[in-house]
Amino acid sequence: MNKYLILENGMTFKGEGFGAPGDVTAEIVFTTAMTGYLETLTDKSYAGQAIVQTFPLIGNYGIIPEDVESNMIGTSAYIVREWCDHPSNFRCTRDLDTYLKSRGIVGLCKIDTRALTRVLREHGTMNGLITESPLNADLELIKAYKCNDPVSLVSTKKMYVEGNGKYKIALLDFGMKENICRCLTKRDCTVYVFPSSTSVEELLRVNPDGIFLSNGPGDPSDNVDIIENVKKLIMLKKPMMGICLGHQLLALAHGFSTTKLKYGHRGANQPVKHLESGRTYISSQNHGYAVVNESIDVNVAKPLFINVNDNTNEGLEYLNEPCFSVQFHPEACAGPKDTSFLFDNFISMLT
Repeated sequence: MNKYLILENGMTFKGEGFGAPGDVTAEIVFTTAMTGYLETLTDKSYAGQAIVQTFPLIGNYGIIPEDVESNMIGTSAYIVREWCDHPSNFRCTRDLDTYLKSRGIVGLCKIDTRALTRVLREHGTMNGLITESPLNADLELIKAYKCNDPVSLVSTKKMYVEGNGKYKIALLDFGMKENICRCLTKRDCTVYVFPSSTSVEELLRVNPDGIFLSNGPGDPSDNVDIIENVKKLIMLKKPMMGICLGHQLLALAHGFSTTKLKYGHRGANQPVKHLESGRTYISSQNHGYAVVNESIDVNVAKPLFINVNDNTNEGLEYLNEPCFSVQFHPEACAGPKDTSFLFDNFISMLT
């Protein structure tokens, strides 16, 4: 069945539907990752967005339950050039189309994803409507779309525990990728995963050795209550690490500012430069906002990493508290694992 993507500027791309039926409006973003589509689909940082895969063939190794990064699909819709209807992998349980149908996720294929990506790179990220009835599209409604309070939509609803190690970590879940917990538990940590709205008093009941701020979706500055909570956590002077949204919230809590990027950084091939050593690492990223370099008070924090492509901030080390954070994903499932040593750095702060 024919299906269409209509961008907020009126541009229309004709394709075919797969996955679940229906119409969906979302922010249209692209990722350049060539592998790891399962990890991408189950990354809750994509809440309110429709993913465009720039790699032309998706689904060739099918659906492997052991490889997912959460218990839900984060994206609102999935846009690919071609999906593989005969996947080949000894761990495969079903194909991509069946998986999306089972989770109620709309898919769009047979469109020119390269042309779409060029539009998003030139004009910036836009909202779009995926529909079978393009004549009924209202561009003003498409442009006005916003996913409200996405962090509360994807955060755990109750505290749970993973691992049984020496160090106790209180992790605030803003849309956590499961591999963050795996990276901590294999480093002898017991991880207490808390809802995003958890108060400092509740968090302290487990008497944590360290605090972790996870990745998550949306505009970081919208999370006013969480930012106030992070300010209180900073005052505890406990070792703290943040990733992605956690990095941005920690910066906002210190009085810095964030800005929306033209089309964001999404993929598994983003180069980041470690400023102290001068070494460049390849990182996995998924974010549409960044900490503004000019807003960073050098008496409060020093930049740790910058993005080699556009010089945006990719990490901060705080000078007056045992805190640091990075914009990229050192847990990087499905890879690369170049910066996994940052978890070791965090653990060294606990001893």
